[in-house]
Amino acid sequence: MNVRTLTEAGLTDVWRSGPTVAASIGVVALGLLFHTEVAMALQVWSTSTAYNHCYLVIPIVLYLLWDRREVLHDAIANPMPMAALAGIPLAMAWFVAERLGIMEGRQLVAMSFVELLFFIVLGPHLWWQLAGPLLYLYFLVPFGAFLTGPLQDITTIFVDHGLRILHIPAYITGYTIEIPEGTFLIAEACAGLRFLIAAVAFGCLYALIMYRGWLRRTVFIAVSIVVPIIANGFRALGIVTLGHALGSAQAVEADHVLYGWIFFSIVILILIALGLPFRQDQPVPAPQHPRRVPDWNHFRPAMFGTVALVLLAAISPAAADALNRTATPDMASAIPLLEPTAACKAEPTPPTEGLGAPGRTFVQRFACGRSVLTLTIEVFSPRSPASQLLGERRRLTDMDGAEDIQSTPLNLPHAPQGAWHMIEAAEATHVAAASLWIEGQPARLGLMGRVQQAWRSVAGSQWAPVLVVVRAKRDPRLPDIQGRQQATNDVETFLRAQPELARLIAIAGGSVPIKD
Repeated sequence: MNVRTLTEAGLTDVWRSGPTVAASIGVVALGLLFHTEVAMALQVWSTSTAYNHCYLVIPIVLYLLWDRREVLHDAIANPMPMAALAGIPLAMAWFVAERLGIMEGRQLVAMSFVELLFFIVLGPHLWWQLAGPLLYLYFLVPFGAFLTGPLQDITTIFVDHGLRILHIPAYITGYTIEIPEGTFLIAEACAGLRFLIAAVAFGCLYALIMYRGWLRRTVFIAVSIVVPIIANGFRALGIVTLGHALGSAQAVEADHVLYGWIFFSIVILILIALGLPFRQDQPVPAPQHPRRVPDWNHFRPAMFGTVALVLLAAISPAAADALNRTATPDMASAIPLLEPTAACKAEPTPPTEGLGAPGRTFVQRFACGRSVLTLTIEVFSPRSPASQLLGERRRLTDMDGAEDIQSTPLNLPHAPQGAWHMIEAAEATHVAAASLWIEGQPARLGLMGRVQQAWRSVAGSQWAPVLVVVRAKRDPRLPDIQGRQQATNDVETFLRAQPELARLIAIAGGSVPIKD
C-alpha cells in the first residue's frame, strides 16, 4: 500500500503528523527549559486579579484554530529549519532580561521561542494562516505591570480636571484625593490595569472573530486600548463624586469592588456596540485546491529545526546559571551588630532566621515598647543579578505577591536622602522599611540601576550590595489604620535612634574597613 492509498483511506496524515510531533516535542522541551518563567506566570495568574483571564487563553486559541478548520483542511506544512537562526537574537534578549531582573522580559522571550518554533515546523505560508490564534498566545504572559504608574497618573489627572468642572473642592497630593467628605486614594488597583488588559484580550478575540481585514482589526484593537483608559477615569471620578453626594467616602469604598465589576461589564458592552456595525463575520468559502500528496521528508526538517532552536534557547540559561554559581558572598568577614539602646532591648533571634538566603544574612530582634522589630542585613556577592536583589527585598519585606504596595521615602538625619523607603501593603499585617546599597551608595534599581548592576554581575565589583530591612507587625488590638500608623512610627523611631546603622552598612559593603 503506497502513501496515496493510506492518505485517501484516512489511515495516516504524514504532513500533519511530522510538524505536530516536532512542535509537541519542542513545546515540552522549551517548557522544561523555561520552567521558572512558566511557574512565575502561573503564580501571577492565581494571585493577581489583573491576570486571572490568562487561564482562558489556551481554550480560546484552540477554538480559534477549530474555527479555521475549513481553511486548513488541505494546507501543507513546509518546515523552514534555517529560521532557527532567529533564536540567536532571542537568546541574547533573554540573557539581557535575566541580568536586568525583568521577569516579564524573560517570559516574553520564552513565548517568542514558542512562536518561532511554530514558524519553523509549519513554514511561512501555513504560519501566516494561523498567525491570529498563534499570536494570541502572547496573552499567556502577565505583561503590563509597568503601566500601573502611568495609568495612576492618567486617572489622577482625569479626576482632578473632572472635579474642577463639577466645582467640587479637592486637594490632591500625589495619588491622594481629599474632599470635604473624606479621602480617596488612586491605588494600584484603581489604576485600571486589570480592566485594560482584560479588555485588550477581549478586543483581540473579538477582532479575530468578527473581522477579516487587518485594518479593521487594528482599529478595533486600538479602540479596546483607549476606551478602558477613558472609562476608568470616569469610574474614579464617579466614585469620588458619589462620595461627595452621599457625604461619606467610606460608604462608597464599601462597594468599591462591585463598582469595578459593573464598570468592566459596561466597558465590554461599549466595545461590542462600537464594533458590531463594522463586522465581517460572514463565512468565507475556502478556496478549492487539489489534494496534495504528503511529503515523507517533512518530519526530518521539522525535527532538525526544533532541535537547533532548543539548543540555541539553552545557551543563555546555561550562561546565566554559570554566572550565578560564581555569585557567592564573602562568608569570612566579620560584621559588627547594632548595640541595644535604652528604648529598644535585644531579644533572642530564632536560629532559623535568615537561613536559605542567597546572601549572607545578619538578623537581630529588638523589643521597642509594645512592638517587636526585626532588623535584617543581607550582604550579596558583587556579581549578584538585579533579580536576586529585588527578589530578596520582596521576600524580606514580606511583600512578595502583595497588591496595592505603597513606597514612601523616609528622611533620616544620619542617612543620605532617598536611602530609606517605608513599604506598606493594604492587606499586609506589618510594615517594613528597606534600604538597598550598591557601590557604597543607596540605590533603587530603576532601569539605569538595573543596567549598572547587570554589568557588575558580569564584570564584578569591589563593593558588595547590601540590603537592610526593618520590619514591625501591626498591633492587632488597634484598628487597621491606627495599627499601621503605630507600626510605621515604631520603625521610623528605631531608625532615627540608630546613627551607627549607616556605618554598619558601609562596613558590610566593603567601603569602610573594620576597626579593631
